[in-house]
Amino acid sequence: MKSLYVRIYLTLVALLLAFAFGSAWLFQRHIEQERGSVETAAGERLNAMAALLKLAMPPATAPREEQAAAFADWGQRLRMAIALEDADGKRIATTQMFQRRVDEPGAIVVSTGLGDGRSLEMVRSVRPPGQPDSRMAGQMGPGAASPPWPGASRPPRLDDGPWAGPWLHRPVSPGAPAVSTLAIVLLLLFIGVAVGAYPVVRRLTRRLEALKRGVEQFGAGQLAHRVDDSGRDEVAAVAASFNLAAGRIETLLRSHQTLLANASHELRSPLARLKMAFAMLDGAGSAQREKLAREIDVNIAELDALVEEVLLASRLEAGSALGETHTVDLLALGAEEAARAEVAFEPETDSARIQGQERLLRRALRNLLDNARRYGGPDVELVLRPVAGGHEFVVADRGPGVPAELRERIFEAFYRLPGHAEMAGGVGLGLSLVKQIAERHGGSVRCLPRDGGGSRFVIFLPAR
Repeated sequence: MKSLYVRIYLTLVALLLAFAFGSAWLFQRHIEQERGSVETAAGERLNAMAALLKLAMPPATAPREEQAAAFADWGQRLRMAIALEDADGKRIATTQMFQRRVDEPGAIVVSTGLGDGRSLEMVRSVRPPGQPDSRMAGQMGPGAASPPWPGASRPPRLDDGPWAGPWLHRPVSPGAPAVSTLAIVLLLLFIGVAVGAYPVVRRLTRRLEALKRGVEQFGAGQLAHRVDDSGRDEVAAVAASFNLAAGRIETLLRSHQTLLANASHELRSPLARLKMAFAMLDGAGSAQREKLAREIDVNIAELDALVEEVLLASRLEAGSALGETHTVDLLALGAEEAARAEVAFEPETDSARIQGQERLLRRALRNLLDNARRYGGPDVELVLRPVAGGHEFVVADRGPGVPAELRERIFEAFYRLPGHAEMAGGVGLGLSLVKQIAERHGGSVRCLPRDGGGSRFVIFLPAR
């Protein structure tokens, strides 16, 4: 069975069927136990009645009329279908109820001895299958019902000594109608649940099939495809997780495509300059050769920096491991980078340590300082200050500043402000790397205006 809904449905039906059979078996045993207890109680009652009548009745040697009178008196008191027989099996006396019930369809006579040759009889009425009740037969008129015991002059008599329920083994059981009713009820219950469970199980597996088709469409290249995640059950949770993962994968692939396209575009300029420089080397003089060599070195360095930044950006976006985290002294890091960039460093704290990757943090701070020196002029300063939850590096310059509507876009890969030609240096990945490094450490970066003109780039790094 390849279909999940068929397996779930058949499992449910099989369990329900087992429950129905188990319930029927337990009910049948309960009916048999109840019937046995009732019959045992009836036997004990008959034996007790026989003992009572033996004490109350005249002896067996008394005249039959005296015995009949005494038995009639006790029959009125007991109000039961009983009869008294002598040692020869001839009835001495009977109650009116006995006379009325002994001829009913399905009547069974049971007896027990009194110990003096006489015996006490009692009628147990059991209507055989297909036989109407005596009252119904009376209403239907004479000849409506056939005799229940063909060829017999009287109902069967079970008088094998002291009465102990010998009719337990008769073919007709009082519990048969109840068992048949139970079987019908269980069958209807089985059919009802089986029919009602199918649409529920099918709806569940239909959603799984829709999720499967959605995954296949996404795998086929439809990155914008999402599946229906309505509901609150586990299937909806799986669908929501898939949509979330699909969104992340789409964003990652789009960014990689954009990165690759922009990197390809940026590589063309230094490669074209290198090609031109090498073409001019053959006919150039010594002085021009030295100039071309320096140009070649600059272009090769630019290519190397571009490749390194592209690889780093790609690894950061992919979340690849870039080394283990350890304690980083931000005070020492800021002092070293400020000295390298020859800018003023103003720490506002005596201690600033976080858990992170020093190589990445150094790269982010160096990119900000180089960007400030390139576009902001010589008046650049670096500040380290404590804030709630961590520390902040602030790189301030006196450049032309960044318009408010572009302060978010400058952190996009390969984005340059209008008027900033590529000959000014850089390839447009510096600020994008700063943002990715800050976010990798649980922090953030933002661009703010500086009082008196210029810009302030603020990196927040959480203490934990």
